[in-house]
Amino acid sequence: MLWNMDPELISLGPITIHYYGVLFAAAIFSGLYYMRWIFAQENQPVESLDNLLIYAVIGIVVGARLGHCLFYEPAYYLSNPIEILMINKGGLASHGGGLGVILAVWLYTKRNNFNLMWLLDRLAIATALFGIFVRSANFINSEIVGKPTDVPWGIVFQRIDNIARHPAQLYEAIAYLLIFVALTVTYKTTSAKHKKGMLLGLFLIMTFTARFIIEFFKERQAAYDLSILLNTGQLLSIPFFMVGLGLVFWALKSANTEAK
Repeated sequence: MLWNMDPELISLGPITIHYYGVLFAAAIFSGLYYMRWIFAQENQPVESLDNLLIYAVIGIVVGARLGHCLFYEPAYYLSNPIEILMINKGGLASHGGGLGVILAVWLYTKRNNFNLMWLLDRLAIATALFGIFVRSANFINSEIVGKPTDVPWGIVFQRIDNIARHPAQLYEAIAYLLIFVALTVTYKTTSAKHKKGMLLGLFLIMTFTARFIIEFFKERQAAYDLSILLNTGQLLSIPFFMVGLGLVFWALKSANTEAK
C-alpha cells in the first residue's frame, strides 16, 4: 500500500488545520466524555471534570514535550533550550506524557476532594482511548514509521522513502483499542474498580508490554545509539511495566487484607 496523505486538513490563508491537531482534540474530548460516563455511573460530580480536563491537557502536552526533548534528543535541546517551547515543530513522547498527566492529576486531587488512585484507575481507561487517536494521527503524518518489511500489509510512506515498512503506528493504535476494550469490560463486569490501583496496574502492564514488543518493529527514534539490543522506548517501558506489576500485587494484597 502506498501512503502519501497530506497532514494538512484545511489551509485558509494564514490558518492551517492539521489532522494531528484534530485527532488530538478528538482524543481529549473522547476521553472527557468517557470520564463523564464513569462519573455518572458512580454518582460523582460531573462538573468537576472541566477543571480536571485543563490539568490533564497541560500535563500531557508539557510532559510529552519534555519527554521527547530529554529522552530522545537531549544533546540538541540542551544546546538549544528555547526550541523546547516550539511544539509546532513536532516531538512528543508518550512516556513523558504519562508522567506529566500523573503529576497533573496529583496536583488536581490535592485541590479537590478526590482520591488519587481512584481517579488514576479510571483515567487509565480513558488514556487507552486517547492513544488510539494519537497513534492514528502519527500514521496520517507518516511519523514513527516501522522498519522495512516484506509482509503483505507493509506500507510505503512516500513522504519518507519508497521502502515498504511495518505500519507500527497502526500496531499501537490496535493495541490501545484492545486494551481499552479489555479495561472497559473489566471495569463493568468485575470488582476490579473497587481495588485501588488494579485498573491502573493492568493498564500499565498491557500498554508497556505492547509498547515493548512493537518497538522491535519501529525505526530508532532517539538521536543517539545505545549500542545494545533494546532501544530507548523499550528501556523507558520497563519501569512503567514494573510499577504496573507492583500496583496489581498491592491491590490484590489490600483486597485480601480488607476481606479478613
